[in-house]
Amino acid sequence: MADYFADASRRVLLVAAAGFDPRSRRVSQMLADTLGDRLSAVFIREERPGASDALIQEADTNESALRIIVQKCAVLKVDVFADDGAPVGGSRIVSLLGQQPVASDVTDVILDLSALSIGIGFPVARMLLEDCEAASNRAFHLMIVSNPEMDDKISSVPSSRAGAVKGFSLPVEADDQGLAQVWIPQLTRGCTSALTQIGAAIGRCYKICPLLPFPARNPRRADDLLSEYRTALVDEWEVDPRDVVYASERNPLDCFRTLSTLKTRFDLTMKGTYEPRMVLSPVGSKVLAAGALMAAIEHEMAVQYLETESYVFRPEPTPTDLPDMTVHLILSGPLYAGYDRAAGPS
Repeated sequence: MADYFADASRRVLLVAAAGFDPRSRRVSQMLADTLGDRLSAVFIREERPGASDALIQEADTNESALRIIVQKCAVLKVDVFADDGAPVGGSRIVSLLGQQPVASDVTDVILDLSALSIGIGFPVARMLLEDCEAASNRAFHLMIVSNPEMDDKISSVPSSRAGAVKGFSLPVEADDQGLAQVWIPQLTRGCTSALTQIGAAIGRCYKICPLLPFPARNPRRADDLLSEYRTALVDEWEVDPRDVVYASERNPLDCFRTLSTLKTRFDLTMKGTYEPRMVLSPVGSKVLAAGALMAAIEHEMAVQYLETESYVFRPEPTPTDLPDMTVHLILSGPLYAGYDRAAGPS
């Protein structure tokens, strides 16, 4: 990564979170160390009604630090909920970013998903990807600082309204065919009730295929999640053990390929008989969520989500703490010139 951005011709725009998560600063600092004044940024501050004073103070500290790390920056504050409690953060951030067009000399746009929520990060990713593809000579990157052990220290209080993420809505059902719907919920610690609400909002499913992190840094993580979700898996969702899906906790491309293969096979199986629909619910690891994001964009899959009203963060160090892992993906740009998705490289 350092070699790529060390090129003096690179002008980079970073879009990232300015929240309470300690990972908020990592990518900004790494890029600033290499790019210097060739880096500009837009930092997104997600405002939630139930945020505690302690988390607001942490976010204020991170925002101040980010303004020092990247001096050419703007901070966009986004109210995630409307006055009536409806989740509107995705629509609002797309509107705000639309008022700040990317400068013509920017060669690379980077979205740091590390500390952005799914309801904000996914619409922003789709918008920036389309903008970069329209520019043709501008690359679009995803970066993630992942730490599953840190994720376990952050719990959320979900809202009561499950719905589609902006830009990833459920398609209109065809009139002449029955619907065969497959739901792929990403299992993560402490989200049983949230996923149950999402499943109820989706409705009847032909199959439910839970997504588990394996291989994982903690070899027992998948087993622990299966134990935690046992009642939901067996009694509520009636999941066939053969339908459980596994994807690497470290590599979003593994998740992308797995979901793409499932989509292709399911479409072929249902062709001419039922209307196939695949719905994703990425609520855990951002690495797996990035794979789900790519699959949703590539195959026009729906993403159903339950927005978070507030978070609880327990930052105290524990003996199981491990170092952060950094993931860097280039999704579009000059590196892919001459590449046709269907035919392969020309």
